[in-house]
Formats: sequence, structure tokens, C-alpha cells
Amino acid sequence: MNHIELHYSLRKGDFKLEVDTRIPAAGITGVFGESGSGKTTLLRCIAGLEASTDGDLRPVHKRRIGYVFQESQLFPHLTVQKNLEYGRRRNPDTHRSIAEFASMLEVDRLLDRSVSDLSGGEAQRVCIARVLCQEPQLILMDEPLSALDARRRSNMLPYLDRLHAETSVPIIYVSHNIDEICRLSDHLVLLDNGKIVVEGGLQETLVRIDLPQLSGQNAGAVLEAKQSRYDAEFDLSLFEFSGGELWVPGRQGMATARLRISAGDISLSRAPAESSTILNILPAVIEGMAAETASTQLVRVRLGASFLVARITRRSLYELKLQVGDNVFAQIKSVTVRY
Repeated sequence: MNHIELHYSLRKGDFKLEVDTRIPAAGITGVFGESGSGKTTLLRCIAGLEASTDGDLRPVHKRRIGYVFQESQLFPHLTVQKNLEYGRRRNPDTHRSIAEFASMLEVDRLLDRSVSDLSGGEAQRVCIARVLCQEPQLILMDEPLSALDARRRSNMLPYLDRLHAETSVPIIYVSHNIDEICRLSDHLVLLDNGKIVVEGGLQETLVRIDLPQLSGQNAGAVLEAKQSRYDAEFDLSLFEFSGGELWVPGRQGMATARLRISAGDISLSRAPAESSTILNILPAVIEGMAAETASTQLVRVRLGASFLVARITRRSLYELKLQVGDNVFAQIKSVTVRY
């Protein structure tokens, strides 16, 4: 199966969910939208927890779906080990051991712990390990990091990266945090008022400048880049992508990286600056423009086979007389690039 079919229609009071699409049956599909857009309702329909008109009459326990909720759903009277054993009992045909999944999420040293002694991040890792112990055919994650503070949320992301890399189970990941979506997802579904606004590959969908949901703080792009060298004197890493090279702070222990660049962190110029604190000044071509507010404009630029989105003032647009097709230079401060 190359795709997962999503056909759901559900009315709850004044809200109506209408979804009719299909998504890849591999990798992570991010479902993004504001609160109330229908993200959790969609997951509950997929899991069989809502009586939608999708025609799937299988009971919840026969759907082979793992569900990671916003809040920890562990049994407080059981140890970590016993919680994982409970997950394994839901699928007696599983071939991988509890120890294997516990090691993947680094909760193997917590097996004898009481759930009440776990931190928020530890509890969520145990929840994910318990879901893996079921060996589901699909994993649903409903804002699993939203209950964590910024530091613990940041600490959890590498575990989700590992889950992505080391399992073949498709994941549908719901969040209203654009940085999480950019960090984790391969495919993007944008929901608004119960309907899909757009869906497609993450990189090409993010640089749509015609969608209000991808403006403001959500406007930006993701680049897949390869690390070429490290400058130990200044603690900077140089990454290559199809449009050139980018200097990024710190030393990264990875051959490739996904770099998130927000629209507000890019400026455009007609000529490269001869003396500037900005290390990344790259030639680009304007591919499209759209008014964002009364004072700002979003500009999509192409660099090689890659795209970025810049936010500039309408005054700058007027004074530089920028038009689609113009050659410009995209200026990106190194310290603003995020992994």
C-alpha cells in the first residue's frame, strides 16, 4: 500500500469536518492548523473514536493503530515495565522485544520506576515506546510535546527523529507549532475550519505565499542540506544545498540537516554587500510576490532547485522596484538558521 486513504465527514454542533484525500503510507505526515481547525477530530476519526461516515466499521482494537495523546496516558499504578508489557499484550503477534523499543526511546533504565516518578519528557517517551510495543500499522500523534516546557520539548525532538529514522511505520503528527512540523514532517496537510486547504510535500507546500495560514510567523522555508566542513576557530558549520552554501552556528554531528529559515530572517538586495556582518549572501531569482499586510510583502525566491520566502516592507518593494524574474541577493543571518 503506497497511500493511506482519508475519507471522513463528521458534524459536531456548528463544526463540520470534511476530509477526502490520501497521504503517503511512509514517513511523517504533519497535520497543521490553528486551534479548532479539526486536527484532533481528524485523528479521532482515523482511530475510530468518532462515528464519522467513512464506512469503516472495524472496532478500535482491530485497527492496528497506535495513538500518542497530548497528555500521558500511562497507568499510574504500574511500573514502566508493566506499562510496556500492556502495550505488547495488545498485539501478541509482535516480533520485536520490549527491550528493543525501550532502548530506542532510552527508557530502558526506567523500567523499574513508578510512573509517578517520571518527568514529563520521560513519561511521553514511555508512551511512545508502549505504542511501538503494539507494532501498529499506523501511529497517530496528537501534539505530543504541547504539555512540555521549551527545554523538554527541545530534548524530545531527537527521539522523534530517531523514531522516524529507525521504524517503517507511517506517522500522522498533529501540531499547531510550525517549527515542530518543519523539523519532523515529510508531507504536510494544512487544515482550516474542518477542511483541507492544501496538502503536499513539506518543502514545496511551505513556500506557498498565497495562503493566509502560511503567513505571519508561519512563513518560511525548509532546506535539505549536506554538511561540508566545520570551522573550529569560529564554531561554524558550512552546509551545501542546491542554491549554494550556508554558514550555521555550532558543530553538528550529522552529514545532512534540515534547515528552517523564517521569512522575517531574510532580506533582499540588488547587489551583494561589500562589508556586512551577514555571512550568507546568495544569488536568487524572484519567482512570486504576494501582499501579506498593508505594510509587508512576501517574496518567494529560487536558489538553484530550492526556494525561500522573504518578508519585506512594501516600501522596500517600491524603492527597489522589485518584479518577478528579477535577479537579487538573499541575505540570511547565520544566527537565525534553525535545525
